[in-house]
Amino acid sequence: MRFAKIVFWIAAVWGVLILTPLYFMLDIMGRNHPPPITHPEFFYSFVGVALAWQLAFFVIARDPLRHRPLIIPSIVEKLIYVTTTLVIVMQGRLHSSALIPAATDGLLDVLFVIAYFKTAGATP
Repeated sequence: MRFAKIVFWIAAVWGVLILTPLYFMLDIMGRNHPPPITHPEFFYSFVGVALAWQLAFFVIARDPLRHRPLIIPSIVEKLIYVTTTLVIVMQGRLHSSALIPAATDGLLDVLFVIAYFKTAGATP
C-alpha cells in the first residue's frame, strides 16, 4: 500500500505543477504551436478536468485501499491521453516533442497498474 501512496502523491503533485501554468499560457501556446487557439473554452476545460484528476490522485494517495476502485479510471485517464497523443503524432498533426509529457504519463500509467495489483490483497 505504501507503493500506491507514493505513486499517487507523486502523480498528483507533478500534475498540479505541470498543469496550473497552462491557465496563463493560452496566447503562448497559440504563438508557439500555430494556429492560435480559437476556442479557449476547450483549452481551459481540458486544463480544469485534468486538474480535477489531480485532486482524485490526492484522494487515492491518502488511502489507496479504500479508494482502489478509483485507480481503474485513473489508469484509463492516463491511457487515453497517451494513446491520443501517439496517434496524433503518428498522423503528423502534432510535433514529436509532445511525446515527452505523454511518456511521463505513460510511466505513471504503468505505475498506476502496478499500484492497482499491489493493493489487491492488501489489508488496511
